[in-house]
Parts: sequence; structure tokens; C-alpha cells
Amino acid sequence: MNSHRIEARPTTLVGAQVVTASSARGFARHTHDQFGIGLVDRGAQTSASGRGQVDVTAGDLITVNPGEVHDGLPVDDRGRSWRMIYIDPVAMDALTGSVGEFAFPARRDAALAESFRRLFRSVSDPSCRLAAEAELVMLRVALDDRRVQRLKPARVSHAIQALQDDPARSLTLAELSDMTGLSRFHFLRSFALATGLTPHAFRVQARLHLARRLIMTGQPLAAVAAEAGFADQSHLTRLFARSYGMTPGLFARNFVQDWGRQSRG
Repeated sequence: MNSHRIEARPTTLVGAQVVTASSARGFARHTHDQFGIGLVDRGAQTSASGRGQVDVTAGDLITVNPGEVHDGLPVDDRGRSWRMIYIDPVAMDALTGSVGEFAFPARRDAALAESFRRLFRSVSDPSCRLAAEAELVMLRVALDDRRVQRLKPARVSHAIQALQDDPARSLTLAELSDMTGLSRFHFLRSFALATGLTPHAFRVQARLHLARRLIMTGQPLAAVAAEAGFADQSHLTRLFARSYGMTPGLFARNFVQDWGRQSRG
């Protein structure tokens, strides 16, 4: 199977988008700045996540936490199909009335899988907003068997925050380590333990997150690339596609056009 299709579109819930995908490609290590809940519809996948090795097949629920480093590989050349709902952390906390992270990277539970299908259908229907919120709350509770605080070690938190607040800023290793009071060696080790990434890789992901948000506002891709700190549009395109499986142009067409149709409706 050589086909590769990924589509993103907005939902009736502020701060949430849905993605449908079918692909035999592998995805390099990357992060999202959102929570993700998904369902494997066909095929199987293996991935390394911040919560351990994850092997899933059709019918399995999958989750990702904001900032969690993960990849994804099909188990064979037939690929796999899946659906995801991505929700901004602030929106997730507001919609569900709780704070925490997903404990389970994957769950096999027929009832939860059906709950996800109902949620996926309802988030695209304005008349079903209340039902969507109820399904989201139930899923979050079911997938939050234990609470995990979204805290970073204090010694590197300032550097992490600086990279998140202004991804386009070209901070040096010396500047970042000075924020923590650590030597550069100990800073790099502590940063990797806290985030699962090097500072450079973390900044690339932060820039991609910023680019995604800017694209959603309808800005031209060249302007997005410049504002997010990429060398040029082709640099943005290459890294965006490597992490998310679709080009920024395709994401813009899927998202902005769908959002326009919903707004007019």
C-alpha cells in the first residue's frame, strides 16, 4: 500500500480539531502541543512514546499528551488508518473540568472505542455540542486512571518556558543554561530528562506548533515561516510534513476551507 492521506478540519468545540489519516509511512520523533485521543480503524502500528513502547491494532484507542515525544511506524506495508481529536490543553481543562494527563498511551476497550466514535461524530455537528462535551468528559476520566502533574523540573523550567514563549527567538546554549544556573553539560542532560528532546529539537517542535496555529488564522505560508522562525517556506514545509504527514499547504486547505464552510453554515 503506497497511499498517504491525512486531512484536518475544525470542530464545534473551541480549541479542538479532528484528523483522519490513512498511510503506510513512518513518522519521525515529534511532539504536539495538544492532547490527542484517537482510534485505529485499520491495520496496526508500533511507536515509542513518553509512556513506553506502544503496539496497537484496529479497535485500539490511542492517546498523546502535550509535549510527549513519540513516533509511529506501520507494522507492514499495508499501512494503517486512524482518527484523532486534538484538543488544546486550556480547552481540555475547561471542557472537562479536570487537570491531568492521559495515563494510558493505548487501551483496548470496545465500550471506550464506541464512545470515541460518538465523540468523533458529534464534534462536527453543532446540534450535538452537549453530547460531545459529555463524551469527552467520560473518555478523559476513563483514560486518566492516575493523575500525572504537568510539571517540569524547576532547574530547567525557565529555559523550557523561554523556548515555548518565543520559538522564533534564536537563543544560544549559553543563554539557555544561564537561565537554569547549570553548566551546559548538566543543562543538556537535565533538559533531555525533562522533555525527551534536545533544546534544538524542542525548539523545532515549538516552532511547528506556532506555525500550525498561525496557519489556522489564514496567514500566507511565507509569512508563517518567517514569524515562526524557519529559514524559509521550504524549510517549514519539509519539517511540517516530516512531523505531521501533510504539507502546510494541505493543512491550510483542509482546515481553512472547512472552517469557512462551517462559519457560513
